[in-house]
Amino acid sequence: MTQPSPAPAPVRFDDEEVERYARHLILSEVGGPGQQALKRARVLIVGMGGIGNPAALYLAAAGVGTLGLIDDDVVSLSNLQRQVIFGTGDVGHPKIEVARDRLAALNPHTRVELFSQRLTPANARDLVSRFDLVLDGTDDFDTRLAVNAACVAEKRPLVSGALGRWSGQVGVFTGQPCYQCLVPEIPPEAETCARVGIVGALAGVIGTMAALEAIKLITQAGDPLEGRLLIYDGLKGASRVARVAADPACPVCG
Repeated sequence: MTQPSPAPAPVRFDDEEVERYARHLILSEVGGPGQQALKRARVLIVGMGGIGNPAALYLAAAGVGTLGLIDDDVVSLSNLQRQVIFGTGDVGHPKIEVARDRLAALNPHTRVELFSQRLTPANARDLVSRFDLVLDGTDDFDTRLAVNAACVAEKRPLVSGALGRWSGQVGVFTGQPCYQCLVPEIPPEAETCARVGIVGALAGVIGTMAALEAIKLITQAGDPLEGRLLIYDGLKGASRVARVAADPACPVCG
């Protein structure tokens, strides 16, 4: 007979935290149990670029207990048009170190773990296994596919965001279908922000949507975009949601 999983240990909040999270605590979908879940949560953010920046800010502000940040890049002047954690004086400094200091100033209750490296197929499972949920905001398909494979293998939910020019997308993958069902092969001429350009404010839209999906998953609120893709067109001010079909022949989840 399978024994039920033990209830998670209760998390205590001091008076300052109660005031800080007051607007969450009065939400019926979050309340005390949801805020406790946020404080217990460990979220890995892959890529501190346009999506990772606003996602990290809102997850820290929401009270996520531990954020892991993976990036091996330094701040460049061209980042500042959309990567809002950084300032002019940060140019040349490691992104994750600058982000850690900004997040600590925003919410000292959030612990930040730094990984100054690229996520690869060789290290992905080890990194992903240390966290409860992964948010991927990278702009190269090799990394996205490596993150996805590790999340499927380690049974971790994946929130994936992507953007370019004036449009972006957010999806949630919790097993089958997985991200590779959506993108079976790397496109021969994959677009990046450096190649095609991007309007800066779009990063805020998509990054914030990704953070919202992560918060919904952690607090078990509403209907996360599991197996679905929200596609946002900034020029038209319109969005639509498409269902992702599971691929029976998928080498990752099939």
